[in-house]
Amino acid sequence: MWSGSPQTDEGLPPTLAAVPVSWKSVGPCKGHREPLGALVEASAGEKAQAEEGPAASRLDMSRLRSSSMEIREKGSEFLKEELHKAQKELKLKDEECERLVKVREQLEQELEELTASLFEEAHKMVREANMKQAASEKQLKEAWGKVDTTLFTEFQTWRASPTLDKTCPFLERVYREDVGPCLDFTMQELSALVQSAVEDNTLTIEPVASQTLPTLKVASVERGSTNTCALSGLARTCRHLIRLGDSESHYYISPSSRARITAVCNFFTYIRYIQQGLVRQDAEPMFWEIMRLRKEMSLAKLGFFPQEP
Repeated sequence: MWSGSPQTDEGLPPTLAAVPVSWKSVGPCKGHREPLGALVEASAGEKAQAEEGPAASRLDMSRLRSSSMEIREKGSEFLKEELHKAQKELKLKDEECERLVKVREQLEQELEELTASLFEEAHKMVREANMKQAASEKQLKEAWGKVDTTLFTEFQTWRASPTLDKTCPFLERVYREDVGPCLDFTMQELSALVQSAVEDNTLTIEPVASQTLPTLKVASVERGSTNTCALSGLARTCRHLIRLGDSESHYYISPSSRARITAVCNFFTYIRYIQQGLVRQDAEPMFWEIMRLRKEMSLAKLGFFPQEP
């Protein structure tokens, strides 16, 4: 309570403290009254919630730790399995590499042995070739002392201007001594036809098995037969046929007749090669090859020829 009258400043409102206020007790608002028990229960619930919060947090953390440990364990097992697989694959690769190394070493050793063997065989062949060449040269020198120089002179003259004219001295001698006697068969008419076909290079010899026509024309023989030679007229097993030029006539021939015809054909083939310039040798090797072919004609004429299997 103020004992004196309040002092006011002129022109200003009075202060709150200077305003008299009557105080009275004011109770709680009727609209906001709550039972005491509800308040107690709410207070207890808040307390319980406050107490359960840390426990739930600890439970969640424990679960997280457990899940993390489980993930780490599974990851560790997976990595261990992968490592085991990788180690196993590496071991297999190491074993394969070792096997390949052994194979390579074995191949290298075999290659070295083969190379050495080939070199040895090559040297052996060279030595044998040199020995054969020396022996051939020796035989050639010995043969030159026995050869009729007239034959070689006739050959050299023919070689200077090769021809198939049988009136030249060289071929006239070969015809008289080898070709004529070799193709002189019992069936004279067919023999002459055969010689003409050989000279013209129009004679064909083929196996009987390749001939499909059963009916054949044979000179001086009643019927063609695989048991009768058309040239000699003798009963022989005939395994070949001859055809002259473009004629459709075929003739069965025995192995002996075939050998004689073949020997003459080989001689004419060689001298044709010389005439065409296909044989590029010195005079001596050519002459000795012709002498060898003449020897074959002489042997075939006498009935000496390789027997067929």
